[in-house]
Amino acid sequence: MSKQNTPHITACLLICCPDRPGIVAGVSQFLYRLGANILDASQHSTDPREGLFFMRMEFQLDVLDKAALESAFQEQVATPLQMEWKIDYSDRRMRMAIMVSAYDHCLLELLWRWKSGELPVDIPLVISNHSVLEKECTAMDIPFHYLPVTAATKALQEREAIRLLEEHAIDFTVLARYMQILSPEFVSLYPQRIINIHHSFLPAFAGARPYLNAYTRGVKLIGATAHYVTNELDEGPIIEQDVARVSHRDTVEDLVMLGRDIERQVLTRAVKAHVDNRVILHGNKTIVF
Repeated sequence: MSKQNTPHITACLLICCPDRPGIVAGVSQFLYRLGANILDASQHSTDPREGLFFMRMEFQLDVLDKAALESAFQEQVATPLQMEWKIDYSDRRMRMAIMVSAYDHCLLELLWRWKSGELPVDIPLVISNHSVLEKECTAMDIPFHYLPVTAATKALQEREAIRLLEEHAIDFTVLARYMQILSPEFVSLYPQRIINIHHSFLPAFAGARPYLNAYTRGVKLIGATAHYVTNELDEGPIIEQDVARVSHRDTVEDLVMLGRDIERQVLTRAVKAHVDNRVILHGNKTIVF
């Protein structure tokens, strides 16, 4: 096969390491020796506060032995520079599960983005504790699993959800307004692999009717936050946020409509950042390139 006809793949390399001179040069020279073409490079340093260096590098190369590439990178670059790193390749799409309750706005946004090709993932299944959204999923040939949750069945249904995620080799899960709190056991199985969305009234306006409470208080800003799930409820590392101004002229219904629109956009941007490998976790914060 000629060089011109050799298939190419795109790889994305994420790096965190102590900041020092020569990091970019070391990575670039390693890729140059492989004949790779660097397509994009972004970096951030916390020096002198914490002295850490973060980098995202996207590059194209001829198809080769991935295990050999990774072993050589670890030996020649990562170990000498004390790097934590990961690499993903474009020839494999991430597998995304969605968990949802009865609200449909975030689910439908994700499905529309997926169908239009804006979210380059596979969606092997949707899990819900309500049956009302089954038709929307099956219309797109996405298997829908109804797992009703009560106090008596919660543990059993979580185990079944975990079984489904493992059976379908899910890479990450999106809680598209899934109105159940996941157990610490569930969360511990998928660190930095569960993305949640919630309105930004928390914790001041927690409860069943946050928009009514916000309206009663006369808020001037509403918003939404997408974050990775941890055992601390709604306290995980933030990936994406947005807000919109409101006024005394807005009704409760206006706040609900605007809030759901923000939730859809924020969740989509967070999922896209995760799929594009643009997120590096640093403690309880994220670096999003």
